[in-house]
Amino acid sequence: MTGPLAGVRVLDFTWVGAGSLTTKLLADHGADVLKIESSVHIDSLRLNPPFAGGVRGPNRSGYFAERNSNKRSVCLNLREAQGQALARRLAADCDIVANNFRPGVMERFGLGYEDIRQIRPDVIYLAMSMQGSAGPEREYLGYGLTIGALVGLQHLTGLPDRYPVGTGTNYPDHVPNPCHAAFAVLAALRHRRRTGEGQCIDIAQTEPTIATIGTTVLDYTVNGVVREREGNGHPQWAPHGLYRCAGDDRWIAIAVRSDAEWLALADVLGLDAERYARNRHEHAAELDELVQRGTSGRDAVDLAARLQQRGVAAGPVQNSADLVDTDPQLAHRGHWVSLRHPEMGTSRYGMPPFRLSATPGELRTAAPVLGAHTREVLTEVLGMGETELDTLDAAGVLR
Repeated sequence: MTGPLAGVRVLDFTWVGAGSLTTKLLADHGADVLKIESSVHIDSLRLNPPFAGGVRGPNRSGYFAERNSNKRSVCLNLREAQGQALARRLAADCDIVANNFRPGVMERFGLGYEDIRQIRPDVIYLAMSMQGSAGPEREYLGYGLTIGALVGLQHLTGLPDRYPVGTGTNYPDHVPNPCHAAFAVLAALRHRRRTGEGQCIDIAQTEPTIATIGTTVLDYTVNGVVREREGNGHPQWAPHGLYRCAGDDRWIAIAVRSDAEWLALADVLGLDAERYARNRHEHAAELDELVQRGTSGRDAVDLAARLQQRGVAAGPVQNSADLVDTDPQLAHRGHWVSLRHPEMGTSRYGMPPFRLSATPGELRTAAPVLGAHTREVLTEVLGMGETELDTLDAAGVLR
């Protein structure tokens, strides 16, 4: 292993989205992440599309693959006492133990924080349930969609005169929760390095997600204003939205915040700039129609480049094919890496979203096949022999 976290070992009980991305960030930067799975109760992400070649299977999910590269998969049946005992033995050799189950689940397996502390006093224990370890809703079940609804994100997403449309799981599972969790783990590692003390990190996934609507919370706490859905509009800037361009389902995003930017946009599109020079926001709907007429026959990529040259924030609305095949900036930064998977073949993976100049992260291996490293890890970490492993396998413990 190389990278800033080389030498750090993680016992990873997380599944689905946010937890798996948290531990992937650690794995991408050198941590040895042992993903504890079971064919008896399979990670639902393994069963989510898209599937490579359109063929369903626990080892063919692109969603799972994207969240679990650089990890080693260990199958333990935690419904069996021997499986729980093996997990505790592995925890004794791990710096971090992570899960995103509801409170009480790990405790029922004998793998709660207090249980692990008895065998690894300096452990850093990450628990990232939806509502945290205490409170009246601590046992509520939720996913990204639920979290977005609870914190008000869905309330703000959509057109002003329509019902909330939400953002799926995009924000909770992919941005604030895994990033806050990874940051907390790094802070705890630093604390342990200075003091020798481990600790429990209790994350309620609803709370980091509130950061996505911070300005609206302030508007209420300071001004008593409950903000409503604005579609693609902006409370201060105009024009501000998405506008159709030439081609099938091709659009451009344009955000104008100053008089100078408005004059530049009007010049490029051939609009009457003076008529709206001082009261653009009051005529936002009318401006949207004018801008739409100006963009409708233009190529989105070319127009965005011209507007950027004039100091106007603009960008083509890209689809996944654009991102992978033609985006020049991602190509220049080497964002896409090809990795070979035993069942899916060669697939594209995204590099870590930040670059460290001295100790950069890297993608070493594709996501693991279910249980691919069970024997390897139990032999390497616990010193178990083939006869003992065969016995456990026959008893249904390594499933």
